[in-house]
Amino acid sequence: MAGAPMGGAELFFERLCIAQARAGVTVQPVIRHNAERAARLRAGGVLAQQLAFGGRADLLTGLRLRRLLKHFAPRVAVAWMNRAGRMAPAGDWVLAGRLGGFYDLSNYRRCDHLIGNTRGIVRWLDEQGWPAGRAHYLPNFAVDIRHAVPRRPTVLPPGVPFVLALGRLHRNKAFDVLIRAMRHVPGAHLVIAGEGPEREALERLARADQVADRVHMPGWVDGTAGIVASCDVLVCPSRHEPLGNVMIEAFSAGRPVVAAAAQGPVELIESGENGILVPIEDDRALGAAIGAVLGDPAMAARLGAGGRRTFDTDYAEAPVLAAWHDFLSRVEKA
Repeated sequence: MAGAPMGGAELFFERLCIAQARAGVTVQPVIRHNAERAARLRAGGVLAQQLAFGGRADLLTGLRLRRLLKHFAPRVAVAWMNRAGRMAPAGDWVLAGRLGGFYDLSNYRRCDHLIGNTRGIVRWLDEQGWPAGRAHYLPNFAVDIRHAVPRRPTVLPPGVPFVLALGRLHRNKAFDVLIRAMRHVPGAHLVIAGEGPEREALERLARADQVADRVHMPGWVDGTAGIVASCDVLVCPSRHEPLGNVMIEAFSAGRPVVAAAAQGPVELIESGENGILVPIEDDRALGAAIGAVLGDPAMAARLGAGGRRTFDTDYAEAPVLAAWHDFLSRVEKA
């Protein structure tokens, strides 16, 4: 896995490796040099090997990766996202590529199987001509934070309704739409926990829309479980969202979710049952949905309970680990 220092796909890679090792599966993570990630894996009982995973001129990583794989002799190797897919060698193992989005499939030309973490990705693989029997749906699981101690961010005044969004400050996340939506939710405060290239633009927008006193952007926040558990509503306003791990985490905490109808939220949410879906880019509809949840405690409780049921059935650790175990067992015998 050669991903970024932070991100949902990267954090799920860590959780999956640790959970598989805890379940008795022999795993060997190979990651891009990252002391913090290696320390988290080590704390979970898994020793990671670290390589450079540089650009296309990096020839050493491929050679070292092949040597590591030959020494470890896996029955199945999983290339986690594009760069790992491009560098992972074929060998005496089944090679599977794991996609968390609609990626360039040329990166996975050596793969025997492809894994999509949404059904939409698997349908898209079929549309691209990938053989149906070699495309597999394996969802993410989230950390179960049902018992997390709620921890409201200290930037919030006491007693105000608290809207939460988490993620990289990138245009795809549509935090600009969410900030505009706050004009239609008077009295509520918004915390956007994350960092990225859109920070200055988002801060300017909050000032221009006269909501800067109710919009807080503290950067990346360690230990988000307590913050998610404390929010009145979690919002995913993304223009493009293949899955939305933070929504699954909110499901586990029984918190109500409002989301724009991008690919991932549409797959996760049955609107009115375990969350509310609104049109993409529609700040008025987004604000109205947030306001409806904040103004109706019975609705908020019903949506939160629906999300928890969805989590238990589809996105808790046990069913997802079972699905991975079944996949690995099947493809290693093929």
